[in-house]
Amino acid sequence: MGLAACHSEPAERPDTLVNLATVQSGPRVQADELNGALAREPRNKALLARRATLRLAASQPRAALTDIEAALEIDDADSRLYFLQARAFRALNQLQSALAAARQAAEYGYSGPELPLLVGETHLAAHNYAAALDNLDRTLRLDPNQPAALFYKGLAYAATADTTTAVQYLQDALAQDPREPEILHQLAFLLNAWRLPNDAARYAALGMKLDTTSGLLCYDYGRQLELRGSQDSALWYYRRALALDTTVYRADYRLGLAAAKARQPVAVIQHISRALRRNARLPQARALLAENLEAQHRLKEALAHYRLLVAENPGNTHWTFKVWKTSELVQAQLPDSLRTTPRYYYRQPWTPPKRKPALPAPPLPQQRG
Repeated sequence: MGLAACHSEPAERPDTLVNLATVQSGPRVQADELNGALAREPRNKALLARRATLRLAASQPRAALTDIEAALEIDDADSRLYFLQARAFRALNQLQSALAAARQAAEYGYSGPELPLLVGETHLAAHNYAAALDNLDRTLRLDPNQPAALFYKGLAYAATADTTTAVQYLQDALAQDPREPEILHQLAFLLNAWRLPNDAARYAALGMKLDTTSGLLCYDYGRQLELRGSQDSALWYYRRALALDTTVYRADYRLGLAAAKARQPVAVIQHISRALRRNARLPQARALLAENLEAQHRLKEALAHYRLLVAENPGNTHWTFKVWKTSELVQAQLPDSLRTTPRYYYRQPWTPPKRKPALPAPPLPQQRG
């Protein structure tokens, strides 16, 4: 169904080695099998479109674009080619180009529900939620039980903080496609955020049965355990989530918070710094990182984060003081030739010597007459 295209989390997965000798067919192999036919008929539009479709399925959008452009040189009024072009641009995250190609597909008569679904999902990726909902509603008018449209409507409402409506649409999507792990992840994630861990646990557990390699679902299951007070078990699932998928930055964040409570500065630095690389706006994360770097005497790194905290919180006297104090400590560690500010040595202020009070003059001797 391709639900992960607009997922709010990074969609990377660790590379998996596949024994190509056991793969008798598949999009990439089938695309390569068309090379000979196209060498004989290089201007066969149908073959070019077929190979482009297979290359999209094989996650080769740039190669697909090459075939699509060659086919458009043969026939620039084929709506299906523009739809394929929109899909390729979307796969490359070129959102405006994808929308432009989709408009051309519509102008030349493409009328299937796939087109407004693609447009709606692309607007969702661009955070244009009103346009996304309009196109997803158009999709559902053409295909009322389209699970992807229901799913993306759920994501759109979640992004606008309408959690109740979001959960309803995600549950409707799950009813149409009950074995889709991505729907189960989003439901578990939202219900955890809504502080309903018992319901979240049910969806996360089912999702882990369907996809044993999902780091996101492991995180969801760990989060509901934490919300229910099972801290040690939650930390195990967070570590498992990172073992499966290093991009699950929320697991790093939760492990960093736990390390801060346990006064483990090295672990705090390791987890929080990785989490911030994925999301720079995590609550309290940068402050924790800066303070633990300072505690470990990594002053230059701490100073860089304190400066970012000042930029994020203008007028905050605490972070301004931290920048001044840490900057002074960094400068004090440098030799004079490398200092950017002059070194001031303490000198005891001069005080004039105290004068003894003047003694009264001795009396003059009396003269005898």
